[in-house]
Amino acid sequence: MTLQVGDPIPYFSAVDHDGKDFESTTVVGKKFLVLYFYPKDETKVCTDQACSFRDQYQDFKDLGAEVIGISSDSVASHKKFSKRHQLPFLLLSDANKKIRKLFGVPNDLFGLIPGRVTYVADKTGKIIMIFNSMSAAIHIKKALQVLKK
Repeated sequence: MTLQVGDPIPYFSAVDHDGKDFESTTVVGKKFLVLYFYPKDETKVCTDQACSFRDQYQDFKDLGAEVIGISSDSVASHKKFSKRHQLPFLLLSDANKKIRKLFGVPNDLFGLIPGRVTYVADKTGKIIMIFNSMSAAIHIKKALQVLKK
């Protein structure tokens, strides 16, 4: 099953980069949410994407949105990645790919690389944008455009 625009963000839980339990109910339905799935910590494109979200994080906050990144990397990898690049938002570890499957995020490049998909949800928790592209830079621009509408 793949989520579509208009669907509610499903409930999920994970461990964040600080080793703390995270439940989606803490943000879903309370504020705008930008949830981005990415392939791997410390790869060039993924690092560029995370740093772009970092550099424009205040713009997202000013629009009332929270940004959360998700990959299958470990909590330890996320902690190191977050600290090294001074990321001000949560990174969630989806080591068993359960959240990725829940959202229906596809793999790219002949099914070998986990996909790069960004979901934007409104304050009610309804998905208002899904953007699937391996080109990382466009994700930030698209998410900001939909939040400004």
